[in-house]
Amino acid sequence: MSAYSSSTASEPPCSIAGLASQLPLPHPSRCVTVLGIEGSANKVGVGVLRYLPAAKGSPASYQTLSNPRKTYISPPGHGFLPRETSWHHQVHVVPLIRAALEEAGIERPGEELDAVTFTAGPGMGGPLQSCAVAARTVALLWSLPLVGVNHCVGHIEMGRVACGADDPVVLYVSGGNTQVLAYANQRYHIFGETIDIAIGNCLDRFARALKLSNDPAPG
Repeated sequence: MSAYSSSTASEPPCSIAGLASQLPLPHPSRCVTVLGIEGSANKVGVGVLRYLPAAKGSPASYQTLSNPRKTYISPPGHGFLPRETSWHHQVHVVPLIRAALEEAGIERPGEELDAVTFTAGPGMGGPLQSCAVAARTVALLWSLPLVGVNHCVGHIEMGRVACGADDPVVLYVSGGNTQVLAYANQRYHIFGETIDIAIGNCLDRFARALKLSNDPAPG
């Protein structure tokens, strides 16, 4: 077992009963397994996710098979810069892909995976590009479709599945975004957002001003 992959995917499957009319579900009659790469900020992670169709009275569900990640830790009192964060992601993304496949029990990616996904944005340009190149490379290597995912929508959809929310109005708070969003006409619309500094960035700056440790996460 790789040093990266030690019980990183212990979460039980998330049922999607009641959400099937809203989520863009895969084909309802078969399992769909994808590998995803996220690296929009100082953390790079690789996950293997499986969609399980409804069967024998059990509702359809999503299951996380693996989720190893590595975090770039900047010097105390400093933020993480795009260049150094990009180098960090480039060093760790291939070992993380290997670890994710190993933990998920995927031995033949080209045959056992259905697609490769990656964070297309928003986020830091350099780190995003590093992970996009890795995703494109393995998708070509394994002859699999490549799917870009909006970072904010990914967070919202995970929350909807985990909580069973049908049609929520969302207060989205992350490092670089603070927004009020809602779903209408098959897309998310922003109804309000900060125009000076996001709450996550505000907390990070406050922590750096007090010289708090940013290990394992900023602030």
